[in-house]
Amino acid sequence: MAVEVAMEQDRVTGRLWTVRLAPHGHPSAGAVKLSCSRPACAETRFPSAAEGRKAAIGHVNTHLAHIRAGGGPRGEARCACRAADCAWHTPDPDTGRRGGPRPPAETVRCGGPVVLTVYADRAGRLWRIAETCARCAAATPGSRVLDTAAAPSRTTPAGAGRPAEDPAGQHQHPAAPAAAGSMAALFSHQAGSPAIGAPSADGSAGLPRARRTSANAPRQAKPRGKIAQRAVPHDLKPDALRLELIDLGDAFRAYQQDPEPDLALLAELHDRKAHAFRLWADVTGDGSLRHEADRAEAAAQATREMHTNRTVQPAGETGERPAAGRLLTRAQAATARAALGHLPAHCPLPGAGARLAVLMLALRAAKDGTLHVTGQDLITWLPDDAEQVVEQLVAASWLDLPGTVADLMASRPENPAVVTVPVPPAGQPGPFTFSKTARSRISNWAQKAVSDRKLRKKKAAASTRLLALYTAAHTRPDGRLGLPEDDGLPLDMVAAFCALTPEEISEHTGLLTAAGWLAEADVAGGRLRGRLSERTLPLGGLL
Repeated sequence: MAVEVAMEQDRVTGRLWTVRLAPHGHPSAGAVKLSCSRPACAETRFPSAAEGRKAAIGHVNTHLAHIRAGGGPRGEARCACRAADCAWHTPDPDTGRRGGPRPPAETVRCGGPVVLTVYADRAGRLWRIAETCARCAAATPGSRVLDTAAAPSRTTPAGAGRPAEDPAGQHQHPAAPAAAGSMAALFSHQAGSPAIGAPSADGSAGLPRARRTSANAPRQAKPRGKIAQRAVPHDLKPDALRLELIDLGDAFRAYQQDPEPDLALLAELHDRKAHAFRLWADVTGDGSLRHEADRAEAAAQATREMHTNRTVQPAGETGERPAAGRLLTRAQAATARAALGHLPAHCPLPGAGARLAVLMLALRAAKDGTLHVTGQDLITWLPDDAEQVVEQLVAASWLDLPGTVADLMASRPENPAVVTVPVPPAGQPGPFTFSKTARSRISNWAQKAVSDRKLRKKKAAASTRLLALYTAAHTRPDGRLGLPEDDGLPLDMVAAFCALTPEEISEHTGLLTAAGWLAEADVAGGRLRGRLSERTLPLGGLL
């Protein structure tokens, strides 16, 4: 016993390195930061989780190369898992999750040689390299054994007694097991397991075997399937449902390992999960499964919208160029179209200039009807008659100024004017509902469309800018105008919005084509057909 205590005191704690990926910045940006527990490793930031995972795997491989170059795992090291109170594989008795209350120290022991292990969590956010015992390595889910340490030499401290001599003339401690390389019990196993070196029922030593690492080693039977942290019952009926759930769980885990995201595939997986979980809920009567199905259905819709909004290719493209990002989501684009449709009948004055000013001011106004505006804003929207239009809106009691029109036109960004526009009385709903985020996004979208640099260079009139807004709001994901079944936009509706006659639409459409707003356009048969250019495709409204 004195020998074992002395050996334990002489041992060093097993080495441990952890590599982590954590979100960095705003969650929607997708950026991550890579950190390593090794003091010499500095934090590194990456624009996407895929790049971060690739760098993390390379970082782990570099660590492993250094460890192997230095001799690999040390046979005299203590189990790093035991030093962590066996938190890596001891489950919580209440929840079944690892990381719960630990059993008393005297009830756990370690077993087997020291091995070098690497662990990666299923979410691809944590990697752990550690020197542990073979028993802890085998008990830790997701842990792989990469190398096994040679058994350390046995030494006897002074005062521990003389060693016995074997028939061959070599010295051996009386307590040492006969098998070469086996060691006294100093690692962790559950209470009741055979002691290290003690013979088992079949007469062999009770050492746990390290995991097989050979590529041609026979595989163990696959564990029961899991999906969404739920175990799929082995007796679940019908069998087709059980197999579908197991296959879905495997598919989600495989997707997490893909280096690049595929949102279309992810949306399909969520759809399958929603359908399978509803069937599962019907079979078992578990309401939580139906709730999970609703969540999967919502996730599928959100993922599909994200795919459409952020990765839409222009018409005629083959995927060789980067996808065009969209300024508006589908819901925000629908709200923008509602605002444009409300404008013609509720503008206090006729004329395209007044209509454009009313639209831009109303979109920028907060819920109480107040907004900040400068003279430069108005001149950008209406380069020729901004001051005249403001005077008309003030005279019509639609716009309330703190001073004179001249003061408003002279205001600058560092000191903008605070003006007021009409809003519905308290308690009465407005013509359309804006959230704070949607109002800001739609106002920014309209500002980018109206103040397009090529439209400004061409000195486009208010009617032309209104036509640009209308065409942008009524496009499909490929940039074409109108829904496929409608074959373009009706000229009478376009003309009514732009304060033009149907005959004048052709002239202004030609101006948009010359300015590069439309890649192609055709006015015939009472319809306006065309397609946004690649430059203006991000402004498309996603019909």
